[in-house]
Amino acid sequence: MRTYHAPSQCPVCGEPMQVTRLHCPNCHTELSGQFTPCRFCTLEEKHLQFVEVFLRCRGSIKEVERTLGVSYPTVKNMLDAALAALRLDDRPEPQEARKKEERSEILSRLSGGDMSVDAALEALKSLKGEK
Repeated sequence: MRTYHAPSQCPVCGEPMQVTRLHCPNCHTELSGQFTPCRFCTLEEKHLQFVEVFLRCRGSIKEVERTLGVSYPTVKNMLDAALAALRLDDRPEPQEARKKEERSEILSRLSGGDMSVDAALEALKSLKGEK
């Protein structure tokens, strides 16, 4: 039997969906009520897939870059989006400070030989919003 990811938002009005019934496929017990889903159950599919890749890569942004074939700033943006979707992004960091940190990381990876000049230029342009 094929299973599907439950929608977290109403397809008609966009409001959050609510779990009201649970069923045991083994003994057929059913519970009705209002149940709160876990944080991960409410994630959009794209955020859930990113979290799975991030965990498989054991939190290594370099490995996530390789696995997904995207740049460092893209991985950081995906991570920030997933954290925001989980409401775990409680770090009010100014955008300019974050960009400075990302530029530093790109340059460090370039100087360490972990990134080509072309990839570094692309990442820096993406960070500046030129791409």
